[in-house]
Amino acid sequence: MSAVLTPAAPAPAPARGPALRVTQRRVLVSEVTKFRSLRSAMWTLLAAVVLMIGLGALFCGVTAGQYHTFTWAERAAFNPVTTSLNGVIFAVVAVGVLGVLVTGGEYSTGMIRASLTAVFAGSILPVSLAASFLSFFAGQALLSSDHLGVPVTAHDGLRSVTGAALYVTVAGLIGVALGALLRHTAAGITTFAAVFFVLPLLATLLPASIGDHLAPYLPSNAGGALWGGAAHLPNALSPWTGFALLCGYAAVLIGAGAWRLRRSDA
Repeated sequence: MSAVLTPAAPAPAPARGPALRVTQRRVLVSEVTKFRSLRSAMWTLLAAVVLMIGLGALFCGVTAGQYHTFTWAERAAFNPVTTSLNGVIFAVVAVGVLGVLVTGGEYSTGMIRASLTAVFAGSILPVSLAASFLSFFAGQALLSSDHLGVPVTAHDGLRSVTGAALYVTVAGLIGVALGALLRHTAAGITTFAAVFFVLPLLATLLPASIGDHLAPYLPSNAGGALWGGAAHLPNALSPWTGFALLCGYAAVLIGAGAWRLRRSDA
């Protein structure tokens, strides 16, 4: 007696939900989530905030304690607003490194997106703005112990405080662009450090007839004009002219990075 074997009926396919379309909003949400989930990004951003506030307070505390030893020329050059914002000089290092790390990390996974620049700027600007105001108020509180503090409504006070945040943000975007353009984390960080710190030092070694005219157009000095960090230069640019030049540098580098990205099909 033989049995007839019949093929088993195929299992029903699992039900599928509606396909999700790739939209600009979903891309932005994905990038924000990814940026916030990177532990290195959060620690680097925290370092930038600590540097901006902590070193600004340190400069103000030392100044308040030693102001009585200043010469008349030093007192005439003293600016309480700029003194409280001097931590920006060091905070920009952390933000620039963060920009390079973000793009360098993305290239290692092949998940770089055009929306990254907007996400980075949208994340850095509010944080740096809050840190800038905290740095100002902490610094003025320390300076007030020697009656040197000023309100935020003082001459150029509000512009300098907001300008410090804008400078840090655009400098960070230059870091993002360098990471996308060079496609190598170490090379991007080295280039960023050279542009923002080595070149200004080299400019001081040039003859005054050259260095004094070249220095104001370097990225760090051009952006520093907005918050007072370039006041020591003999031919410093006006605040908004310097910031416009810094934005121009960033735009050119971002465009070059986007071209490299499209050409390499990252």
